Formats: sequence, C-alpha cells, structure tokens
Amino acid sequence: MRIAYVTQWFEPEPNIVKGVAFVRALEQAGHQVTVVTGFPNYPTGRIYAGYRLRPIQNETVGGVRVVRLALYPSHDRSSVRRSLNFLSFFVSALLYLRFRRTRFDLAYVYHPPITVGLASALAGIPFVLDVQDLWPDTIAATGMRGAAKLARPLGACCGFVYARASAIIAQSEGIRQRLIERAVPPAKVSVVRNWADAEFRAVEETPIRSDRFTIVYGGNLGRAQQLGNVIDAARILQERRPDIRIVMFGSGVDEADLRRTAREAGLANIVFAGRVPPEEIGRRFAEADALLLHLGDDPLFAITIPSKTQYYLAMGRPIVAAVNGEAARILRDSGAAILVPPTDPQALADAMTRMADTPTEMRQQMGRAGTDYYRRHFSFHEGIGRTIELLERTYGKEIGGQVHR
Repeated sequence: MRIAYVTQWFEPEPNIVKGVAFVRALEQAGHQVTVVTGFPNYPTGRIYAGYRLRPIQNETVGGVRVVRLALYPSHDRSSVRRSLNFLSFFVSALLYLRFRRTRFDLAYVYHPPITVGLASALAGIPFVLDVQDLWPDTIAATGMRGAAKLARPLGACCGFVYARASAIIAQSEGIRQRLIERAVPPAKVSVVRNWADAEFRAVEETPIRSDRFTIVYGGNLGRAQQLGNVIDAARILQERRPDIRIVMFGSGVDEADLRRTAREAGLANIVFAGRVPPEEIGRRFAEADALLLHLGDDPLFAITIPSKTQYYLAMGRPIVAAVNGEAARILRDSGAAILVPPTDPQALADAMTRMADTPTEMRQQMGRAGTDYYRRHFSFHEGIGRTIELLERTYGKEIGGQVHR
C-alpha cells in the first residue's frame, strides 16, 4: 500500500509521538510511506536552522522520505498568526494531495490541526484520521484569543472531516465516546493508545545524587498546562522544603511569563533549562528523582491522555501528577504516581514533599511498576500492530467499494 502520512509537524520538531520509528514500522510491514509535512518551526515559530522556506522540499529524515511544504511559521498567542499557520499548510497540503493523489492509495492524517484532515477530504483521497485532540474544545481550553468566534466554523469543519474519513483513530476511550456523541458511527472509531519512544533507550535507575531532591518536568510550557500553579507550589516549597528543586525542560507560549514570575518571586528552587534534543531528554528524565505531570482543570483534559503520561511511565521514574480523568485513572492503576487535583498549588507542594520523603527503595518500586504497566498497556509493538491492521482493513474496504462518503 502507498501511504501519505500527512502531519503538520514532524521530526526534528520535538514531542513527535508518531515520527520516524512509526513510519519505519509501516515500511517494515511492506508499505511505502511518504511523510507530507511542513517546514519545522515548532515551538519557537521560527524556521529551523538549515532550512529555507520554499514551496516544496524533498529530504530524508532517519531513512524516511519526507516532503516539506510551505507554511506561515508561527506559534504564539495571536489567533490571527496561528490561523495563518494552520491555513497556509492546509492550502499547501491540499494542492499537493490533489495533484498527486494517484500516487497514494491511502492517507494517514494526524490531527491536530483539523485543517490537515480537511485538506485530505477535499483532495478526494481516502484517509484514516488520527484524533489526538478534540477541536474546537482544545482551542477554547488553551485560551487562544478569538476562540469563541471560531468554535462554530471549526465544529462544522470537524463534522465534515469526520464524515468523510474512512476510519478514525482516537487516542483515548474518552475521545472515542465524545466522537460518538457527535454523531460519528461507533464502528468507525477505534482506540489506539499512544506509546513512548523512551522504550528504545536504556533506562537507568541511578538518578544523579545531590543534596537536593530533583523533580523534572519536560514538555510544552503552554496554556493547557497551566504551569503557573507549579510556580506557586515552588513558592511554598522554598520556605518549607528548600531541599526540593524543580527543573523545567521545554518551551512554549507561556515560557517568558513563567520565567519572569519565578525571577520576580526570587525563586531559587525552580530552574528553566530550555529545550534539549529528543535523544537527551530521556537521559535527563532518567537522572531525576521524580517526574512532574501537570494539566489545567478543563473538562476536555478529563478525556485526553497527554503523551507525557506514557513517556513518564516508560522511563521508570516515580511521578507527581496534577491531572484529572482518564490520565489520572491510568496513573493511579499503574502504582507509579502520587496524584493531586489540578490547579491546587498547596496540594502539589504537599505531593512533592511526600515524594521527597518516600524511601528510595519505595520510589524505585513505583518506577518499576510504571514501566511494567507501560509494557502491558502502551507498548509500541501493540500500538503499531493495531494501526497496521486498521490501515490494511480500511484499504481493503476502499478497494472493495464498501466505504461510502
């Protein structure tokens, strides 16, 4: 099968759940895959060094064929610039798929943004839609300016794309149920949980020893995470437990505000370490005494499993988590985490204190329990097997004329 993997973001951009390893697995199953993506600009909103914006560029990334298409680079709080970012790639992807649709049997479309799915639908190519976030819910939850005005047209766009997708993958049971509530036929939606590329690296149980207990956060510093609560927890800890240190890896639209708030508060127990290469972040996690997961308190997040959940479990470290819903249930069942409600700095500070006071052997047991849970429920082998089966079944229906739009 000739597959176009259509995604606005791809490596070397960070936090790519389904990147080179995913494509290679599809190819090892006997399929030809072309990644159709944009020029790398996430999360800074600036084109990466070594790239020059042009209409189209072919390259090889990790042995995978990649076609990069022009887009307007942006990732900030401006709804106008973010919309231009999405719409520009939509136009590029639509033109590319429309004029080259005979080269592909099927498209695998990664959402968000929904505009990537819209391009595939309008191009007339059969496609499987991978729903990682629900739109327009996510736009509203992240507090983007003008979100209320966009809700109705985005909702209509999502319905159009859902109706024309040959099949839909949901990353959680909660998202699947919400899609069904939005009139998507249940038989059309399958759950394939995300995995973590951490399983391809050796995980050490030897955090760096120092006089401070180190809790590490890695990922987006954005609106959805509401990391101002972590700053508030650090304020509490600085007075009560100065031996606990929080290290934040990553960047995002809230990074400047978070740094300024911590600096103005004179916090010496929180460090903003910036972005590090994907091959390095696993080592930084492995060196931590514990890992931190934090999301805002929004109904959408109760049905969303942030990709850090799987990654942290795979790393074999105990976890302090301020989340609700499905992610909280997974972490509770794993035995790897201390859980508190989101947006409660005092509870978060108490949880960090409790983790620091937990004996080393018990924390190591929590880490091993997390790894064991990951291997049972989220392994790459399990996820890729289900994905390949769904793609081949969908293609079989397409060529048999059994799927109607």
